[in-house]
Amino acid sequence: MRPAEILHLLRLELRLDLHQRHAVGGSLLYVVSAVFVAYQAMQGRAEGTAWNALFWIILLFAAFNTLARSFQREDAGQHLYLYTLADPRNVILARVIYGAGTMLVLSLLSFGTYVLFLGHAPLNNANVGQYLLAVVAGGTGFAAVLTLVSAIASRAGNGVGLMAVLGFPIVLPLLLSAIKAGRLALIGMPWTVTGKYLLWLGLVDVIAVTLAWVLFPYLWRDR
Repeated sequence: MRPAEILHLLRLELRLDLHQRHAVGGSLLYVVSAVFVAYQAMQGRAEGTAWNALFWIILLFAAFNTLARSFQREDAGQHLYLYTLADPRNVILARVIYGAGTMLVLSLLSFGTYVLFLGHAPLNNANVGQYLLAVVAGGTGFAAVLTLVSAIASRAGNGVGLMAVLGFPIVLPLLLSAIKAGRLALIGMPWTVTGKYLLWLGLVDVIAVTLAWVLFPYLWRDR
């Protein structure tokens, strides 16, 4: 692992996003549109359990919409450039880090937009710190898992469709744990209760990054 190479790859990802602002704008538009539809459907009122579940569903599909671009936007010339000059482990680590950063920003923006439209009543008795930690851990887990799935789908040549088929079963345990942690945080449970779900989310994040680190070089060589 070479930090300088990872930093260079992160700058490359940022430049690609700056050149493809329509994709970033599309992700933000999706979140705002989904939250607005939820606001209209709920008439601006949602109880704690529904409020929490709906938020995570919106965040999940926002993650699919955003992270599907990790490898789908890569053309043959860029792939050859990276294949020739970069270590595959540095490539996947840089994309997971960039995806995690993107999801962190998107998750917090989604949370702010969600609270703005659907109100903060469910947060009145909540442990907001726990909830935000669950949002960060869940978003990071989505980034790690879906970045690897995007690489597999891109290798198979059927990007978006295959990513949906492969991604949902893999990400489902992470989603259920995040929903559970969020629900416990909303009812103000102590850290000793919610902590085990947050710890599980962190463990899933570590496992996902480790699997990406180990498996991606084989996908890279076989492409």
